[in-house]
Amino acid sequence: MQKPFIVGITGGSASGKTLFLERLLSTFESGEVCLISQDNYYKPRHLQPIDGQGVHNFDTPHSIDFEQYAADIRMLQAGETVYREEYTFNNAAKTPKMLTFVSSPVVVVEGIFVLYYPELAELLDLKIFIDAKDHIKLKRRIIRDKVERGYDLDDVLYRYEMHVMPTYEKYIKPFKNEADLIVTNNHNFDKALEVIRTYLRYKSGM
Repeated sequence: MQKPFIVGITGGSASGKTLFLERLLSTFESGEVCLISQDNYYKPRHLQPIDGQGVHNFDTPHSIDFEQYAADIRMLQAGETVYREEYTFNNAAKTPKMLTFVSSPVVVVEGIFVLYYPELAELLDLKIFIDAKDHIKLKRRIIRDKVERGYDLDDVLYRYEMHVMPTYEKYIKPFKNEADLIVTNNHNFDKALEVIRTYLRYKSGM
């Protein structure tokens, strides 16, 4: 089996990584790509950092179990299958599923901190940074956190101002220039998507 080609996709919170990934993955057949997201490597809620107002801060590298994340990616790199329980954030109504990650010709590693942790970043064959204007990211964050994760609007705005933006400036933006490709996603990313899709097929021998 050919060694998987590992792609890291990062960017600020709500920059459009999920939509980009959905569009990218839809152009491949089942078994050609494995997506393993940072979202499933948050530490348990009782281990999450708490700010001065007593609010859990999920938007910090200290929230992530990077050692396990990197270990699982190395397993996929070696052709093994990884099992991981889904992380459901604040949604008590959602029952976590057991997720299965099968090593594939292309492995996509996605999350806001995938370039921050050296042991993780060094596993990546291609680094992609998804970028968007701040007001666009805020709108997307409101929709995602209010609808999908069960937070109220005041909580979403507080987290964005006190957690999301400081984290972006300190832990995400400084690694932007280490990316091999920067995709601007204010309106659409169609041309960049086609270039990346073609490149991944070439590099993975598909």
